[in-house]
Amino acid sequence: MDTQRRTGENGPAPFRSSRFFCVGSKWYFTTREGFDSGPFASRQRAETGLRRFLHVVRLLPEEQQIH
Repeated sequence: MDTQRRTGENGPAPFRSSRFFCVGSKWYFTTREGFDSGPFASRQRAETGLRRFLHVVRLLPEEQQIH
């Protein structure tokens, strides 16, 4: 769990958990909306998958972006 404050945050740090998890030998990432993506062969590939996912979300028009 990450308990550090991010830049601009005031007060106690909110609860945070890793976006990555492993089931068996396969890796997944999860989004804030509860969408799980995978399986990936390694955590590194899951991290690459998350970066690609976030890149695509940023390309969406504002009204279609996932929040």
